[in-house]
Amino acid sequence: MHAKNRIPSSGHSTPSPPASPLRSPRYRHGKKSGRFSPFQPGRTVAHRLAWLLLSVLLRRQGIFLFAPLIYISGMLLYMGTVSFDVVPVVKHRPAPGSVYRSPQVYEKLKIDMNADNSSADAILTIWKHSYKGGEWRPCVNKSSEGLPESNGYIYVEANGGLNQQRTSICNAVAVAGYLNATLLIPNFHYHSIWRDPSKFRDIYDEDYFISTLKNDVRVVDKIPEYIMERFDHNLTNVYNFRIKAWSSIQYYKDVVLPKLLEEKIIRISPFANRLSFDAPPAVQRLRCLANYEALRFASPILNLGETLVARMKERSANTGGKYVSVHLRFEEDMVAFSCCVFDGGEQEKEDMKKARERGWKGKFTKPGRVIRPGAIRINGKCPLTPLEVGLMLRGMGFDNNTYIYLASGKIYNAEKTMAPLLEMFPNLLAKEMLASEEELAPYKNFSSRMAAIDYTVCLHSEVFVTTQGGNFPHFLMGHRRYLFGGHSKTIRPDKRKLALLFDNPNIGWKNFKRQMLNMRSHSDSKGLELKRPSDSIYTFPCPDCMCRANKSEESRSSSAT
Repeated sequence: MHAKNRIPSSGHSTPSPPASPLRSPRYRHGKKSGRFSPFQPGRTVAHRLAWLLLSVLLRRQGIFLFAPLIYISGMLLYMGTVSFDVVPVVKHRPAPGSVYRSPQVYEKLKIDMNADNSSADAILTIWKHSYKGGEWRPCVNKSSEGLPESNGYIYVEANGGLNQQRTSICNAVAVAGYLNATLLIPNFHYHSIWRDPSKFRDIYDEDYFISTLKNDVRVVDKIPEYIMERFDHNLTNVYNFRIKAWSSIQYYKDVVLPKLLEEKIIRISPFANRLSFDAPPAVQRLRCLANYEALRFASPILNLGETLVARMKERSANTGGKYVSVHLRFEEDMVAFSCCVFDGGEQEKEDMKKARERGWKGKFTKPGRVIRPGAIRINGKCPLTPLEVGLMLRGMGFDNNTYIYLASGKIYNAEKTMAPLLEMFPNLLAKEMLASEEELAPYKNFSSRMAAIDYTVCLHSEVFVTTQGGNFPHFLMGHRRYLFGGHSKTIRPDKRKLALLFDNPNIGWKNFKRQMLNMRSHSDSKGLELKRPSDSIYTFPCPDCMCRANKSEESRSSSAT
């Protein structure tokens, strides 16, 4: 074989081998330094070392295969120097609205709040949408005909506080009327929380109750002797129905009525919330009649309540006798039951622990029960403090000259918690301040009778403010709708929104006030609401207990033409 000739000849070219790569040995010697050479003049020692290291890595790429091994070795060496007994501290940031910071917000807003004279007093301008949906009027029809022979006697035990008992009374009237039974005046069950031994006639006008219902439902104050003899004159021996909550009226007809016809007397205990809100018109009419017409407070309570109303109107003469009533639920039992945390520290924690055990033995300490105060506050379930109520009302435009009636029991830690509210509203009054000791003496040890006095004064206020829900405000809202053309004239704050606002110490007065005015406007627009099937007729009397005021006028005008 002949070697390939490297020199072209006779016009024919011989293929040449490919050029050697730059790293080929033939280029390693005698190569001139390029622009990336670490030995270029003017470079520092540090630059030269860096370029030298980089060139070594580029030329020996295999070193990268050992990089993971080097990294793992380094981590093992580092971990060996760390003690596992040291736990890193992670700072937990509470969720917005979960912490009680209202005192800080008050201090931040106080100066601007007191300097604000930008609007007229809200009590004169608050209700702008009263009759947007048309005015309503009471229209509960009483029967004028006699009643057929009774199917027997119904005896109920009403449990709970004043207004839960009221629910039982009205529902008992409806059931007795529907079953054509005779109702025995309900017995009030004594409760360890309210500790009130009052009977029906101590709180309500019993004779008026019986006479108002006489053509619709028979009501008596005692069972005939011949029936009582069968049960050894002891009503606890009477057959007792354990009825599920919110049972339909059809259940009473199908299950209770046959037993009533057989025994001629039955007992239902307990009876609170044992009748569904959704019921036929005949049942709803009897509920309306009982609640809004037949139930009237006993004369001593009614007279004192009306006296306090007159005194509140006299004190607030500068606003046309208009005053605000606030139902404040910041008693010790309510604070304890809510499981919320405020700013009382260890003392508050100990007080609440004792109160829970005293009122609800073991309920809050059951195994597996988890209480999350922050989540409760975020969900708007915490009772508003006196300070928060004051801030809210000032933000809504009520100035410090507004007269406020406070409906409440004994406020928890009142000396401390009431101070900011009294600072914002010096014209704040309660029944203990409006009435003399002699006037209140007959009611002092009876929580339901004291609540009845509060109910009367709140009923006739220009503005009613509810802060925690419950039977008291629900009945009042319905009763106020019944009296005020269908509008409840009630402020119902959005407590979830309030929780966020009161947990923001950086909020400014203008922003806070704008939020409160929007909340006030929302309460105004929701004042007129019609009852839905699942709603309580005692809160929403329209349309079952009320008619549109212009309906009869329209019918009269149409008949005239």
